[in-house]
Amino acid sequence: MEKRYQCSLCDKAFSWKDHLINHIRRIHTGEKPYQCSRCDKAFTISTHLIKHLRTHTGEKSYQCSHCDKVFIDKSHLKIHTRVHTGEKPYKCSQCDNTFAQSNNLINHQRTHTGNKPYQCSQCGKSFTNKSHLKDHTRIHTGEKPYQCSQCDKAFSQNSILKKHLRTHNGEKLYACSLCDKSFTDKGYLEIHTRIHTGEKPYHCSQCDSSFSQKNTLTKHMQTHTGERPYQCSQCDKVFSCKAHLKRHFNIHTVENQSYQCSNCDKCFSDRSSLLYHTRIYTGEKPYQCSQCEKTFLRHSNLIIHLKTHTGEKLYQFSHWDESLIQNPYLCSQCDLSFSNKNTLKGHLKIHTGEKPYQCSQCAKNFSRNSHLTRHLRTHNIEKPFQCSQCDIFFLKKTLLEIHQRCHNNAVTEGKRDRSLSDNYCLSENKIEVKEELIDSEACEPENWSTPKVEVNEEQVS
Repeated sequence: MEKRYQCSLCDKAFSWKDHLINHIRRIHTGEKPYQCSRCDKAFTISTHLIKHLRTHTGEKSYQCSHCDKVFIDKSHLKIHTRVHTGEKPYKCSQCDNTFAQSNNLINHQRTHTGNKPYQCSQCGKSFTNKSHLKDHTRIHTGEKPYQCSQCDKAFSQNSILKKHLRTHNGEKLYACSLCDKSFTDKGYLEIHTRIHTGEKPYHCSQCDSSFSQKNTLTKHMQTHTGERPYQCSQCDKVFSCKAHLKRHFNIHTVENQSYQCSNCDKCFSDRSSLLYHTRIYTGEKPYQCSQCEKTFLRHSNLIIHLKTHTGEKLYQFSHWDESLIQNPYLCSQCDLSFSNKNTLKGHLKIHTGEKPYQCSQCAKNFSRNSHLTRHLRTHNIEKPFQCSQCDIFFLKKTLLEIHQRCHNNAVTEGKRDRSLSDNYCLSENKIEVKEELIDSEACEPENWSTPKVEVNEEQVS
């Protein structure tokens, strides 16, 4: 059909006059003459208004013949039907990818061109499509407009709400063809399948590492760039991942510390943290390895351990398994796990007895550089911590704190504060390790001039 209606503002031509009018309104003038009588929304085309009105009336005329879902629009039903048929009519000319919807193809093609036309005004990040920018903007505003009808949780994206709702109804539509596992989301199934295939499509441009998930590559790239994009709004601390920021933020929100241990005074921001802490007292290790007899405090630690049997590389975790991200480095000698490799390395010296840091002034060795630094103060006589109630200086802040309790004891009619320590006796600036509790006189003011004794840096650290 001949396209005789040409736009005077650009080179586009149309077969129908109303198509030209709609084009001018949508692209050039932005005019939206069709206004909804129930809300503030307006539309360039009358049919769009008619479809929109159904969101107010709840009318859904188009039902899927494969399932019970109904839709307000015939085109929406057509797109949905492709979920059942598997039809993907839109093929990329640059690669073999196919898509069920034309707009998904347009967005995909930008990955080839590198075109990201939608930029965030808050941080400068660019996106391939407008909806991604809209979702991203909610990180800055904190807006979570999608609320779960079953619980109090709210979400920044409708797609995340839909996935969440499946946790209530137990619906798992996507089953793995290679094992008996099933998933609430197609993306989770695709990532899971890579465990069987060994596929790692995401390659680091800086080194030879490759990953099964895009978010794992993104996290890995931060080891090269040193980027820490998540900043605490209460203090200056920055973090490489959102989960770490969330965990840190609980330090500031005292009201969140609502779960208290019955064995001690410690409080926790969530029930799972309290449960894990309680196992320190009970000795319970409920997670047993199916390959050997080892048991673990946490399920995440068991998962990490299982990789020693399968040979799978550590730290191939998904963003929704937050506990693995927090402490991915597991000690092979005991059940402790750590947030970074260096902390694990330092911890292992407890098992090996290694003390690589030697004092240049004497023959003493230490397992950590920080311990050596503290020890060197005994040679330099550097005592940076001064008591505000008397003139005594201390090597360490912890020694000062113990000393200050002696002042408090004197005020409370010489009562002994046996909670100070079962092992330490403070004498000016030194600590003597004893088997039994010391006499309270050693902590009274008139005894501050008692002879100095040797500090054992390893014991008080």
